[in-house]
Amino acid sequence: MHPRMAELLRFVEEDLGYGDITTESVLEEEVAARAEVVAKEAGVLAGVEEALALLEHFNLKCTPLKQDGEEVAPGEVVLQVEGSARTILMLERVVLNLLMRMSGIATATRRLVNIAGRYGVRIAGTRKTTPGFRYFEKRAIALGGGDTHRLRLDDAVLIKDNHLALVELGEAVRRAKEAGFTRKVEVEVRSPEQALRALEAGADIVMLDNFSVEEAERAISLARERGSGAVIELSGGITPENIESYAKLRPDVISTGYITTRSAWLDMSLRLKR
Repeated sequence: MHPRMAELLRFVEEDLGYGDITTESVLEEEVAARAEVVAKEAGVLAGVEEALALLEHFNLKCTPLKQDGEEVAPGEVVLQVEGSARTILMLERVVLNLLMRMSGIATATRRLVNIAGRYGVRIAGTRKTTPGFRYFEKRAIALGGGDTHRLRLDDAVLIKDNHLALVELGEAVRRAKEAGFTRKVEVEVRSPEQALRALEAGADIVMLDNFSVEEAERAISLARERGSGAVIELSGGITPENIESYAKLRPDVISTGYITTRSAWLDMSLRLKR
């Protein structure tokens, strides 16, 4: 069973309500049917595992022709479905929504990974995700070749500007390290000077947030000159249009909310026949 089957079934319940009154009124009797999910544009597939789990839960026979993480071309059939026409129609929109949304994120991620990878830089997501849909969006990032970054607040220590508005940076790092020796401590900074303070305080990861290319270059140079082994992460305002300028600086990681907040859905359709 899929680890998020309960959530998948809630998606169906949300869409179904008290029943598909259109199908129930138009199809007077049960009809066996075949369906194909077809990609209408090129991209990277994600959500096939979820689609199969949902369709098979409702006793439909499924044959995947493409797998999660694979590239798909316009007109290619992603999966074939056989069984009750009423059931296929009941699940059509939820299945397509999962595939289209997740594939859009995977496609956007792969695009950035291909650019940053030329410079040995890792691409990561952020917690800018849709409430209730984070697991699926983070899985799509991974299928696109990206790093999921923090999944939840209990996943890693990340001291941000609002923490530093209340606690001095060095003290915040000290407290975080004392709270658990197994935890890496990341600090979000807003200037090259603050980055240096974070390194001196013993931060394991320093996130350069909303830096210009020039500021980022200076901060990375300071870190390298210091001989720090800390991971340097760039984040904030990074898009396909400017990512190469940042990747050329060779930070360890570039994290971006773009892949979950601004990626387009990958267009697909379901074709049904008796």
